[in-house]
Amino acid sequence: MTLAALAGALADGSVRVVDLTHTLDPDFPVIILPPEFGQCARFRMEEVSAYDHRGPAWKWHNISMSEHTGTHFDAPCHWISGRDVPFGAVDEIPPERFVGPVCVIDCSEATARDPDFLMTRDHIAVWENTHGPIPRGSWVLMRTDWSKRKGAAYLNMAEDGPHSPGPSPEAIRFLVEERDVIGFGTETVGTDAGQGMHLSPPYPAHFILHGAGRYGLQCLSNLDLLPPTGAMLLAAPLKIKNGTGSPLRVLALVEEA
Repeated sequence: MTLAALAGALADGSVRVVDLTHTLDPDFPVIILPPEFGQCARFRMEEVSAYDHRGPAWKWHNISMSEHTGTHFDAPCHWISGRDVPFGAVDEIPPERFVGPVCVIDCSEATARDPDFLMTRDHIAVWENTHGPIPRGSWVLMRTDWSKRKGAAYLNMAEDGPHSPGPSPEAIRFLVEERDVIGFGTETVGTDAGQGMHLSPPYPAHFILHGAGRYGLQCLSNLDLLPPTGAMLLAAPLKIKNGTGSPLRVLALVEEA
């Protein structure tokens, strides 16, 4: 009965589907690491045939990219802290973990003023005072409206590296240890702040989330279309053997008021 009611609500528009995914194209920015490290490959698409002598009745493409290009999923084995976590690769994660309720914490006003803004435990406390405790098993998404930036402004690189918002170590530790979230998502190129290498531990979202067997989503969009609570997230990565992550189509089900 529950699934039948959902199907009816989708059909009559009382539940709408919001796409939280950027379009994969060669110009979409990817994370840039110091030159001594390997680099993330941008999306590439090569035409194989287009109803022509190479294939008269069909059109198709070969594609290539990093696991961590565009809107993408981070599995526990992506980070050193999660390398020994059971079921840590994308093909091993139980599929029910890809669906869950969503809490959206709006930090967009603060990030408009400060690109290095860190969401702290105090910011989460203020949110919970209004909306109630974050339910166990939720996805928590940090809204910054960063997805509205284009080109160089998206990475916001300077001589000392990228400058973009993210969570503080205490905030991530609170979400994992005291709220038992399933994962954390951002609109920026990573789940950590651009200057996250200077925090303790470095890149705390990656280190704490993946060490605890939790997941990350980044390069999300349209978070301004979601309510603070009440939506349902569907975020299923490609089933890549031993994969550390995957581009994916992230969808949210939102009940109309």
